[in-house]
Amino acid sequence: MGAIKNLLQRLYPCGVCRTGTAVYLTFDDGPIPEVTPKVLEILARYNVKATFFMVGENIDKHPDIFAQVVAGGHTIANHTYNHMKGWNFRTKTYLANVEKWEEVVNRQPCAPVNRRKIFRPPYGRTWWWQRKALVNRGYTIYLWDVLTRDYNKSRTPEEMFDQIKRQTRPGSLINFHDSIKSNERMLEVLPKAIEWLQKEGYELAAL
Repeated sequence: MGAIKNLLQRLYPCGVCRTGTAVYLTFDDGPIPEVTPKVLEILARYNVKATFFMVGENIDKHPDIFAQVVAGGHTIANHTYNHMKGWNFRTKTYLANVEKWEEVVNRQPCAPVNRRKIFRPPYGRTWWWQRKALVNRGYTIYLWDVLTRDYNKSRTPEEMFDQIKRQTRPGSLINFHDSIKSNERMLEVLPKAIEWLQKEGYELAAL
């Protein structure tokens, strides 16, 4: 049974939802000047490193904010160039958008060398053959097991914080967004979450 499971995972890769023993704070959709620097300030205050799944178009618009994330020692990762939902595009078009992200990052003067190829599909939505093609190109696909839904205006910060406390375990990937839609709720919850995670003894790390 184990061999069959491993074969299926190779043929139909779905992405990593938990990994290792640390807890990983991840931020999707930046970098943007209205939110990302505030996230960086909070992370620096608690001496925490995180992973930023960036949209390439935003890197093009805000290379100075990209540089701030890199200077902070955080991991940068691919979230496509145009925040593309894989279900809506042919695989060739989707992969070209992923590669366009790489081109944008590679021309940044501060781009880290020898980067791992880390990818998160926008909305988590791709066809299995798109995921397989990404894995074949050397990407590790990271999803999440704690989705804060900070972009949802009907969610309260209290609900988000309670969810983090209930669902986090060793290896969890906690999904936040450094976006305008998530701004107020995310920035209120983030320091509370970090303080609680550190108090509980979790190691907070970047991918």
